[in-house]
Amino acid sequence: MNVLSYSCGKWIEKGNKRDLISAVDGSKVATLVEADLDYKAMCEYARQTAGPVLREMSIHERAFKIKFMAKFLLDRKNKYYEISSHTGATKRDSWIDIEGGIITAFGISSQARRNLSDLPWHVEGGQVTLSRKGTFTGQHICVPRHGVAVQINAFNFPVWGMLEKLAPAFIAGMPSIIKPSPLGSYLAYEVFKDIVESKILPEGSVQFIAADKPGDLLDHLTSQDMVAFTGSAETGKRLKSHPNIIANSVRFNLESDSLNCSILGPDVTPAMEEFDLFIREVANEMTVKTGQKCTAIRRTIVPRERVEDVIESLKKRLEKTTVGDPVKEATRMGPLASTEQAERFDQQLQKLMEVTDTVYGNGNGRHDSAFSGARLLLCHKPMQVDEVHTLEAFGPMTTVMPYESTGEAVALANKADGSLVGSLFTADDALAREITLGCAPYHGRFMVINRHSAGESTGHGSPIASLVHGGPGRAGGGEELGGARSVLHHMQRVALQGSPTTLMNITGQHIQGAETEPSDAHPFRKHFEDLKTGEHLVTHRRTVTEADIVNFGNLSGDHFYAHFDEEAAKKSIFGRRVAHGYFVLSAAAGMFVDPAPGPVMLNYGLEELRFLAPVAPGDTIRAKLIVKKKTVRQQRETDPKPFGMVWFDVEVTNQKDELVAEYTILTLVERRERLEMDEN
Repeated sequence: MNVLSYSCGKWIEKGNKRDLISAVDGSKVATLVEADLDYKAMCEYARQTAGPVLREMSIHERAFKIKFMAKFLLDRKNKYYEISSHTGATKRDSWIDIEGGIITAFGISSQARRNLSDLPWHVEGGQVTLSRKGTFTGQHICVPRHGVAVQINAFNFPVWGMLEKLAPAFIAGMPSIIKPSPLGSYLAYEVFKDIVESKILPEGSVQFIAADKPGDLLDHLTSQDMVAFTGSAETGKRLKSHPNIIANSVRFNLESDSLNCSILGPDVTPAMEEFDLFIREVANEMTVKTGQKCTAIRRTIVPRERVEDVIESLKKRLEKTTVGDPVKEATRMGPLASTEQAERFDQQLQKLMEVTDTVYGNGNGRHDSAFSGARLLLCHKPMQVDEVHTLEAFGPMTTVMPYESTGEAVALANKADGSLVGSLFTADDALAREITLGCAPYHGRFMVINRHSAGESTGHGSPIASLVHGGPGRAGGGEELGGARSVLHHMQRVALQGSPTTLMNITGQHIQGAETEPSDAHPFRKHFEDLKTGEHLVTHRRTVTEADIVNFGNLSGDHFYAHFDEEAAKKSIFGRRVAHGYFVLSAAAGMFVDPAPGPVMLNYGLEELRFLAPVAPGDTIRAKLIVKKKTVRQQRETDPKPFGMVWFDVEVTNQKDELVAEYTILTLVERRERLEMDEN
């Protein structure tokens, strides 16, 4: 296999060749062909060829393409597993990287379609009132940037690292230039080839760099571009401080390896389930991916009186970890990614061993290869020994650190000055609160486990697509993932100001106070495609009677004094008997609903309900139904008809044209035609 660059729509087959070696047996796996690439041309190609095409698509259309791409890759996963074993990954390790990466792409696509606008841009949050009469208002929107997303990935997750960056960038409307680490690049390349072969993503939206270093790529970035880097803190800081990055204020997201910790609560004894869960998690994080995870537990923080119990329990568990060929079923831990990585691990480990005691080494290391056994170190005075909080040996190891009080446990956790993740095992929620809030400012994610949550826990070291991944300080100060947030990271947030009508016409979404047009037919008689944002229906009027209040109270069982006790109601803030708020809501529905069968299939919820003024017997109300926004939904096998989701704003007013209630109803509306996305 030749690992080639994909530049400006072409595979580059000529360049300096370099053997890529199996971490398992030292055999040649592939050849890296490092071409002399024109990085300026690659950037311009992405911006000019793919950029305009992506920006014409809606966020949901882009998200569907990522979904279809992920499905295409999932159907081809078996060949990725075969290749992955050469990186030193066991089947379990490969699952995290390969299927974990594909699932992450699925997840980000789903989150974007669930939470972001079905427009080329996202209308973010509600409008901001800027004037007394409401003629001047504000609205935030997030728009695609006119640039390229450069993604520089670490060696330990060739697939996951690529897909978790590519997916949100594409959905945000930005083309990507992907540069994997040479180690494991043959696996990233195989997946990337399939992405190109699928022809799901528009030409120019993805390019691939097969090289050791990114050359002068960063010299050609503009203020509209961004860089996402995963790797060592040292390399990340060097790239982030590149003169052109600074001069053009190029967005730079840095996610670097950190000295993550796990804390055993002072309440936990060896007889408790939480103790066993803690031991299992620490041992697992030492051995999964041979400890080559940026989220691995490097510091194991335990009460001083539990140090021996923890060490003995970890020894017993680690003794069961079979090191060897990752293809074999009996193997629980494969080699490090390369002999060079094994040497680096040993070098850092030796430095740590100078300031700690080695309490366990399983003897599986083979110094002439990439294999290494697990190592368990003990630092007796971790508050005084800085090295255990600053040196990271990137492999199967952890350092046990005793603490005297919960305050000292928090201080130790925070002493690494920024971590991607920390975890706490405790059965005491009061302790959980104290330790969690103490650690929170120094961590990007914090997992608290007890016997009740452990069964479904995703684990200390597993970033989740719907939650943010990143951390302060040493961890890089960046933020990835977070569901729809990962998409918005790539977009430009703009604060719009103007009249409600103007902003509605700009954003494509109804804004309160905007001038709307009467619908030429009842909205519930229209198919999804025929409904236009801003069109409205004003209903007939209805006068509320005392009989309405009595009947509704008897039907609902709500006999609150303000509705039934005349004397008590006079002393209330209302000054008189008033109708139930939910009667007003129900009466409004009765006025705007068209009862005959039609394209509106059902009402499945309401949002942002507010009762703004009381309605008393004798008051006359009516409703205004306004099309707020629309979203196409993919037809599933269980759906009898294709449909979309329509949000209607409802404004209920009284005889004085005062707003008495407002809310948004969510409806499913039949589409006239099936779309391409329905076929996938």
